[in-house]
Amino acid sequence: MNVYDWDNTIYRQDSTANFVLWLYVHRPMTLLSVPRTAVCGLLYGLHLMKKLTFKENLYHMFSYVKDMDATVDEFVDSHMDHVKQFYLQQQKEDDVVISASPEFTIKKFCERLGIKNVMASVVDPKTGKYTGINCHGEEKVRRFNALYQGRKIDAFYSDSLTDSPLAALANKAYLVKGDKILNWPKN
Repeated sequence: MNVYDWDNTIYRQDSTANFVLWLYVHRPMTLLSVPRTAVCGLLYGLHLMKKLTFKENLYHMFSYVKDMDATVDEFVDSHMDHVKQFYLQQQKEDDVVISASPEFTIKKFCERLGIKNVMASVVDPKTGKYTGINCHGEEKVRRFNALYQGRKIDAFYSDSLTDSPLAALANKAYLVKGDKILNWPKN
């Protein structure tokens, strides 16, 4: 079993940032959320607001989208070219994707790619509110272990050293930097 992070690993760039910017252009009503996002971004930047609170305020823009399911389909259709070639060349049936991005967007990409095993942050697509813990760092390990109960990871791929807890569970771990696949740095 191979396990992958999504953003900047399988998907070139950050899919959530791409989705937010795409919404501003293709669903202009979401621009009404810009003042809220700007204020919350400033507070987060000054360490006066927690990351999860900032993200929920950013995701409040989802409340301006009438048909999120069709909207996500349209976004995914327009961004499938962001899937990196290295992944397509080595994809296996039992691959697992674990991401901090909203699950309702990541699952659509994974469905198109035939990836059945997806864990991500559960965010309400209508309100932008989290209905669980952000799937990041140690939370990725907790979710993996809850579902796969001690199953060994053959290879793990991520662009971020914050995924070191999950990398530690793998027989082999790789750091993805653009199109380069590097050995995971030793502690």
